[in-house]
Amino acid sequence: MLLAPLGVRAQSSSSSSSSEGTTDTTISKEPPTKSAPRIAQPEAGGSAITLETSEPLFDLAVALNVCGYDADLANSAPVRLRIRDDINAQVAASPEARASRDALCGYVREHTLNDASLNLAQYISLALYLSPPPSLAPIVGETELPPDSTQVVNILPLLRTFAEDVHLHALWIEHRPEYEDLLKRVHDPLTRTILNTNVYLHLPVSSYDGRRFLVLLEPMLSPSTTNARIYSNDYIVVTSPAAEPLGAVHMDDIRHSYLHYEIEPLVYSRASAMERLQPLLKAVQDAPLDYTFKTEIVPLITECLIKAVEARTMDVGISKPTKPTAVKQRAEIEQYNADLSAYEREAEATRRKAVDLAMRQGWVLTEYFYNQVGQMEKESVSLKEYMGEMVYGMDVERERHRAQQIAFLPSGSRDVLRRAPQQLTGLQLAEEKIFKGDLDGASYIANKVLADPKGDHAQAHYVLARVNLMQRQPGAAFADFQEVLDSSKDPRTLAWSHIYLGRLYDVKDDRKKAVAEYQAALTVRDAQPDTKAAAEKGIKEPFVAPKSAHPAQDEDDDNAPLDPSGKAEKDAYRPPPPH
Repeated sequence: MLLAPLGVRAQSSSSSSSSEGTTDTTISKEPPTKSAPRIAQPEAGGSAITLETSEPLFDLAVALNVCGYDADLANSAPVRLRIRDDINAQVAASPEARASRDALCGYVREHTLNDASLNLAQYISLALYLSPPPSLAPIVGETELPPDSTQVVNILPLLRTFAEDVHLHALWIEHRPEYEDLLKRVHDPLTRTILNTNVYLHLPVSSYDGRRFLVLLEPMLSPSTTNARIYSNDYIVVTSPAAEPLGAVHMDDIRHSYLHYEIEPLVYSRASAMERLQPLLKAVQDAPLDYTFKTEIVPLITECLIKAVEARTMDVGISKPTKPTAVKQRAEIEQYNADLSAYEREAEATRRKAVDLAMRQGWVLTEYFYNQVGQMEKESVSLKEYMGEMVYGMDVERERHRAQQIAFLPSGSRDVLRRAPQQLTGLQLAEEKIFKGDLDGASYIANKVLADPKGDHAQAHYVLARVNLMQRQPGAAFADFQEVLDSSKDPRTLAWSHIYLGRLYDVKDDRKKAVAEYQAALTVRDAQPDTKAAAEKGIKEPFVAPKSAHPAQDEDDDNAPLDPSGKAEKDAYRPPPPH
């Protein structure tokens, strides 16, 4: 059965860990081929879907509350106020506790970000990588922590001292019955959501097979927000229960994340077929989307498909007519059929409005997938079976033309699994310039970063390396990629640098070195499926450089593996940028 049932666990000593959407991790002091640490080690054959609590997350959430985090306090479950009162009593009675609180809160104030959601996210990211109290230590090396968590990792000595001074572990034990009660209240609605989603998609709810979907409940956080992320094979949703009704959570956000969990593997399994959909990216350059969705076709496809499924299954706000059980007159069934037709028309109109809104927010394939999912319903087949037909049967030019006619809204929707949109600056802007073919602009920005002693030199070299590839300078590209490997700490950048080098060695017919680079890309363990697919494909068969727009030039220059126009290179060489 699903969820153990629902894998309800109030952890007292399990670690809270996983690996971030762009990062996979290994246990500290272990070789990189070991399994990534997990929030709670799954039992063999156990549930892939769990509802849990985490003591490290509790400790950091308490620390934030002590230091002024009052977000949505009035709507929080009562246990939040009780714990805050208990902490205040401990602090009032102990000079040591007051001193450790002041030191802790001073650190929190100094590291406060302007964006409240990002400010909270950095502490949640850190909590998910901590061992249980009293050690509260990262279970991976600092270079393997999520990037946002490294900004606040030095809070840990202060947190350990504070936790000891206020007897935080004892409070955790004392209030565990209240946590377990909240888990039970969330369990059944969550189970229904998971089961109904899988029934609709005609997908089985499988036992643990290496991928997991975890919902972490933490009442010390605001119940008005949901913090979700993908850590390697773990899809994690951190949520907080409300006071009224007690235990209520944002189930739509959880379901959205679960749809990512179910749908993303199906889309990525056809990542090679997505190449033909690349022209659609040009149609969304003016849409109010995050940079990732403007430059990566697979995430765009995934989100559009999820929007379509959500529209198909949304609550339309009207009651569906009930079929009469004992019909005595023909008029009754005729009236029922008329009421049902009226309901279906109104429901469809409501769903179409949701689809139209999604399209204007930049999710330009929502209508296409909405229609396809409707056909899937009629044929009563699974999404897995129908995915190929949806992808391969798409008239790309027609959808691109339709997308170009959309009047986009000034602002779009936020994917609960992604960060808020931000103005591109620095090397992010350089990445966009590469995508648009402005190689001189990208080089200018990267060289400016290199001139700054405090700049991200590794990422600047990564930009320059790809610019050199497009400008037919493989020698310079080799040098820049080597600089990246010598200095970068970002797994995605490192992995793709190895892949690029492997492709360059393949172009030079040095297959042995090429395979070594592809293998090195896999050992870096970047979490994204496209990285793994590219590296494994490189090991399986040599990379063939795309045809140049100027074949005569290629004949004159055997060392020029790329199309100088940039288009073919961007299709074949450009990976998604690091997140």
